[in-house]
Amino acid sequence: MKKRSLLALAMVGALSVSMLAGCGSSSTKETQAPAGSEAATEAATEAAKESTAAGDGKVYYLNFKPEQDAQWQELAKLYTEETGVPVTVLTAASGNYETTLKSEMAKTDAPTLFQVNGPVGLASWKDYCYDLKDSKIAGELTNDEFALMDGDSMAGIGYVIETYGIIYNKALLEKAGYTQDDIKSFDDLKKVAEDITARKDELGFSAFTSAGMDGSSDWRFKTHLANLPIYYEYKADDINTTDAIKGTYLDNYRNIWDLYINNATCDPSLLSTKTGDDAVAEFVTEQAVFYQNGTWAYNDVAELGDDKLGMLPIYIGAEGEDKQGLCTGTENYWCVNSKASEADIQATLDFMYWCVTSEVGTKAMCGGEGAMPSGDAGMGFVIPFKGNLESSNPLVNIANQYVADGYTPVAWTFSTMPSEEWKNGVGSALTTYAADQTDDNWAAVVSAFVDGWAKEAAASK
Repeated sequence: MKKRSLLALAMVGALSVSMLAGCGSSSTKETQAPAGSEAATEAATEAAKESTAAGDGKVYYLNFKPEQDAQWQELAKLYTEETGVPVTVLTAASGNYETTLKSEMAKTDAPTLFQVNGPVGLASWKDYCYDLKDSKIAGELTNDEFALMDGDSMAGIGYVIETYGIIYNKALLEKAGYTQDDIKSFDDLKKVAEDITARKDELGFSAFTSAGMDGSSDWRFKTHLANLPIYYEYKADDINTTDAIKGTYLDNYRNIWDLYINNATCDPSLLSTKTGDDAVAEFVTEQAVFYQNGTWAYNDVAELGDDKLGMLPIYIGAEGEDKQGLCTGTENYWCVNSKASEADIQATLDFMYWCVTSEVGTKAMCGGEGAMPSGDAGMGFVIPFKGNLESSNPLVNIANQYVADGYTPVAWTFSTMPSEEWKNGVGSALTTYAADQTDDNWAAVVSAFVDGWAKEAAASK
């Protein structure tokens, strides 16, 4: 089924990056109760009950991003101090947003502000989405492409634009005898990575960080890396979504996965035990040159030094990839609970508008040194609103430069993945294959990708 052409999505990506004048680094702090914990859930519920007792409009935000929990907690407090409107923020644990959302929506004091990841997520929650078409925040969008539509209804609004690729250490790459100019395709990347592996004892570092396949890291490969074969298939077939992925580029997917896992800091059989923190530690301690992640990870790698940070496109050997840029888009759409009271809906709309238009809100969301009263650097977002601020995040500026140089951003097609179950199936198959790289085990990856897609797509109808 064709909704918008891939060219349109690429244009959205270009628009996204061309307006990436915003957003610095983010930092994560300890909160009284860990994000997504039982204690945090109970605290949020109690706060919501107290707000209800007050009889005024209130806001209850179920936040998707654990890495920004501390910033949202502070911003909520600042808004309440300024307006008197109670704002409660509960952050779901990584990988558990949908489960938490289902649980919280079943309660009397349900979230008034939540999010979906795109058309697939919207299909499950569209009956709970207030029409934002006439809201003040809709008028702040820089482009209507950042609105998530359900027919004529504006069911959601994207609130952050992000970019990912292969972050690399310029100094280590140069020590190995290369620069970014030497890597313009998959074949180039393979040549460099395998040469580094052949000389890793001499050089003192590996090509890639560990591709951890636990819940804190596997999304980088079962979702973000899997975006590439989907993007190129959609592009070849001139479609934007499908109920039956063909797997045209799964040989390419295997090639890049093989490159990652066989030229890394650890044996592929150990990937099931490796975490996202392991990959970050390996990168910042200069044990590896390449680390797949995005602009949101800047705070994690900033200690390496801005002058050492670069970012490459994820090449998979597809035709025309010499003109390919970074992967740019959003899977983060704000939705207002239409089942909430009128007072709570209005309070939530006012809070959203304040976040993207006020000096305090935009500084907190976009970030930069001392962006928040506490001294925190803020969330480090690029926001698709008129209030977007200049960036202090070098990874964002690199994304900017790719567009300025005429490279085509890769659209975030993974928002069309049929379900979380599908992602988990692909992730499990990738982990099994990594430990025993046989053709039969890769066939299981293909089955999880193709057959699993058709099964999950049919189940959602």
